[in-house]
Amino acid sequence: MKSSLLFDFTVDKENATVLVKREFAAPKELVWDAWTKPEILDQWWAPKPYRTETKSMDFREGGMWLYAMISPENVKHWCKNDYLKIVPQTMFSGLDAFCDENGNINKEMPRTHWQNKFSENGKTTIVNITAKYESLADLEKVIAMGFKEGFTMALENLDQYIAAQFKLRKQNKTSNKARVSSYLNFDGKTEEAFLFYKKVFKTEFLGKGIERFSDIPAEAGHPPIADVIKKMVLHVELPILGGHILMGTDAPKEMGFALKQGNNMHICLEPETREEADRLFNELSKGGNVTMPMADMFFGAYFGEFSDKYGINWMINHQNPK
Repeated sequence: MKSSLLFDFTVDKENATVLVKREFAAPKELVWDAWTKPEILDQWWAPKPYRTETKSMDFREGGMWLYAMISPENVKHWCKNDYLKIVPQTMFSGLDAFCDENGNINKEMPRTHWQNKFSENGKTTIVNITAKYESLADLEKVIAMGFKEGFTMALENLDQYIAAQFKLRKQNKTSNKARVSSYLNFDGKTEEAFLFYKKVFKTEFLGKGIERFSDIPAEAGHPPIADVIKKMVLHVELPILGGHILMGTDAPKEMGFALKQGNNMHICLEPETREEADRLFNELSKGGNVTMPMADMFFGAYFGEFSDKYGINWMINHQNPK
């Protein structure tokens, strides 16, 4: 992952506006999804130790996102964002406000007119953010409430989410020989489960063995890994029968993952060529839900992810030549 990401935060008092230019180490499709899908927004939008919980989201022009920022004491602070204009994968704008749980606006608090523009910058994505207020007094009020500090922390949460997504998908595979594997997620029990599978199948772990979240190198611009998850499993591979591989990782709630039955297992296909990767992706995903289009990733693979029309989760992973 890139260690020095662009971050420019400017307050324009004359126009009652905050201008933010922020770079993310991920393809535009992934960053766009992170800003427009509630299941991902819930994982990073609120500055720690707060968390975000979406009540409803209708991402379309004229639609609304109704959500709560929840304190460690479980106090809910409700907000809404009314979407004004959307150009898919390019920009969206909206009018944000504090409100109650039914979306009734708190008129005593400032409203924020957001406009977010997304652009590719080689292997990274830049988001240009404009937050405009009705008056200088409203701008100064949100600044005094800690807007810069809170928003900076939230964007760092997104950095951590992106880093975790790439690390969780990193493979130990060193050749392009085709294979099929099953990718399993656990809520802190990956090591226990894989030691059990290892005993049953009488095989040995591949590659580096059990890799842990503490193995992720500290990088400037990324928040540190929380102590509670450092010993959890980042990645492990175990051959079972007929050359089939089980892969696994922990999906800690402390990093915002919402693990449940149904999203905790993927069939991972590793074809020999990019052409075959595209063919499998296009045919299997037809009528399904694409969560990550095929793209070159920072861990040296051509990768995509989706659920098919029957609700089965798939990963397509072609290891690029060294």
